Amino acid sequence: MEDRFITPLQPLRSMAAVSGLGNVNGEARVADSDTIKGQEGISAFKSIFEEAIDNVRSTEDTLAKRQYQLATGQIEDPHTVGIASSEAQLAVDMLVSLRTKALEAYNEIMRISL
Repeated sequence: MEDRFITPLQPLRSMAAVSGLGNVNGEARVADSDTIKGQEGISAFKSIFEEAIDNVRSTEDTLAKRQYQLATGQIEDPHTVGIASSEAQLAVDMLVSLRTKALEAYNEIMRISL
């Protein structure tokens, strides 16, 4: 396969795919239980955040590499620095959004009176 100039972004897996509630075609299917409990839920939650953090790390590393190549004159296409910068910013924005939603969900759960 030829080396492509712009590599496509890989989307984060959906919650259904992570938890195993979706089928092969990506369509949602009804599970035996509406909730994910115990270790399965913890591992699903953990894997989503690990993937987001790894995405931030890899895009930041790519950006640093591109900036170095631009500074040393090793890069032929200077606009790749801007693309790498945008990818890194989107990855950080996604991680911050995930964190914010998780905190909002936690606070909502804490407000529920038993």
